[in-house]
Amino acid sequence: MVHITGDPSWIRDKEIKPQGLFLNIYDGFMSPEAQAKARARALPHILAFRDSGGELPPPPSAELVQEMMAFIGCAEIPDDTVPMMLSELNLAAEGVPSSEAPPVAHGEFSVVVIGCGQSGLLAGIRLREAGIPFTIIDKNAGPGGTWWENSYPGARVDVGSHFYCYSFEPADHWTEYFSQHAELRDYFVGVMHKYGIDEHCRFETEVEATTYDEATGTWTVRVRAADGTVDELPARAVISAVGSLNRPKLPDIPGIDDFGGPSFHSIRWDHSVDVTGARFALVGAGATGFQIAPTIADQVEQLNVFQRTAQWMFPNPNYHEPVPAGMKWAIRHLPYFGRWFRFLILWPGAGVDLSGPRIDPDWDDSDGLAVSQRNKSTRDFFLGFMAEQIGDDPDLLARITPDYPATGKRTLQDNGSWLGCLKKDNVDLIRTGIERIEASGIRTTDGVLHEADVICYATGFRHNDFLWPMEITGRNGQTLRAFWGDEPAAYLGITMPGFPNLFCMYGPGTNLASGGSLIFHSECQIAYIMQCIGKLIADDLTSIEPTTEAYDTYVAEYRDEIGQMVWSHWAVKNTHYKNTKGDIHTLSPWPLHVYQSWTRTPDFEKFDLR
Repeated sequence: MVHITGDPSWIRDKEIKPQGLFLNIYDGFMSPEAQAKARARALPHILAFRDSGGELPPPPSAELVQEMMAFIGCAEIPDDTVPMMLSELNLAAEGVPSSEAPPVAHGEFSVVVIGCGQSGLLAGIRLREAGIPFTIIDKNAGPGGTWWENSYPGARVDVGSHFYCYSFEPADHWTEYFSQHAELRDYFVGVMHKYGIDEHCRFETEVEATTYDEATGTWTVRVRAADGTVDELPARAVISAVGSLNRPKLPDIPGIDDFGGPSFHSIRWDHSVDVTGARFALVGAGATGFQIAPTIADQVEQLNVFQRTAQWMFPNPNYHEPVPAGMKWAIRHLPYFGRWFRFLILWPGAGVDLSGPRIDPDWDDSDGLAVSQRNKSTRDFFLGFMAEQIGDDPDLLARITPDYPATGKRTLQDNGSWLGCLKKDNVDLIRTGIERIEASGIRTTDGVLHEADVICYATGFRHNDFLWPMEITGRNGQTLRAFWGDEPAAYLGITMPGFPNLFCMYGPGTNLASGGSLIFHSECQIAYIMQCIGKLIADDLTSIEPTTEAYDTYVAEYRDEIGQMVWSHWAVKNTHYKNTKGDIHTLSPWPLHVYQSWTRTPDFEKFDLR
């Protein structure tokens, strides 16, 4: 309303204002009376705006915009976070992509992008905008990455849809606040066609290897098509945009090939198998199993859920809720409504200080249940919600209660569907370990055979195997696998010394566990990468790579910081965050606004330019 009327009193009225903020709660805890009063006051101004033909007053000042942020956020917005929030709001150029890359590049400078998920597609948009020739290689038959491949029942995003989209390509069509896989896939397909990226894509083709030639400053990318045809593509730069939710990890259980019925990993869900009336065994109850179980529970005769580690969860009443028609209308027709709704989703999970997951060195953590007073309060809150949902069933409550600190693993969101599912008569949560798979089912370590007609392994992915199984060879014949060993790292999660003109999106140390959106991180990374490519072109350089000193310094800072976070705590086990040694190389310990400030402009003093 401030945008429509130019009147700041809308956010200064003490009777009509949000009373608090919590992730995924959109009404600001305003009373029904206050909400009704706000709508009644707004209606004549909206009608006047419509009747005027949509004429807007001058835009609000920067100071007023920050005051508007504080109004919605129910707190003062720290000055160092304002640039990030302004960038996300994008009030000055709504819907218009922006890039720091040169407008036109030399035709002989070409780029190969590996992957056409959200980050690879974004890279293509920026490269096309800059006039740089490029080819995107993807092993799937279409774009969207994880949303093209993961089609299991119940698959949906756990970040609000209105934030889980490109800042320059907001969507007003979402049918649910947390969209299911098909709608997300269609979004990325639509973006691909809108920006003309499809003509640059080679689908159903996989990168096998890429090798750097120091004499020419060129990468040779070897690809194999679905029909077995092998081709080699030259590229001055390579952008790896591969994700981590597409290489399935099957459990190392004896007899896994002995089962007599259909069995599959969740990412390879066999839609030809009718599970109606089946005895269904679901191995794994993390983020994927958590979505599958409630979706199929009423279809199957018996659902046995085998869970190794209990999961923390918090309430999200909007998790399966449709977006009301009025909300869609407002996003479509009221100026900047969608932008501010995006801010409302972003701000509570922006991780401005990351004090929540930080380990208090003075806290007694000998029981492994909490890492600070704040973390204990979070645990108590989560446990209270879970106990309320379970009701009078202390045995089930004991089985679902984690024995590690809250937020130590990816925290799940429940609207009651998961915990309600576990209370159904035909659902059993089995915490006993699996001994082996047999022809007729799963035998647990207590000797019990749990008969099954179908087995689904919701057992995760090869998160720690970055860029696997590609063979990447840089300077002096060194492979990236040998350079990394089992400790993958990258300067700002993007570049590595010895591998010139090779850039990572969603690289080591950039996954998020404390809020935000991977698309936000991808936009930070591609802005940085495009400036590096722009430097190569503008200065007629052959190569760019971080200095060993810059790399080593950053990696040391990263390891020190990640070691102070709850995800590294000794009590957090059986997590894909950690490698076999118990170290973390996947997650980002940095607040979003800090990472954005680091990636806004490259410091070329920290690069070896040739």
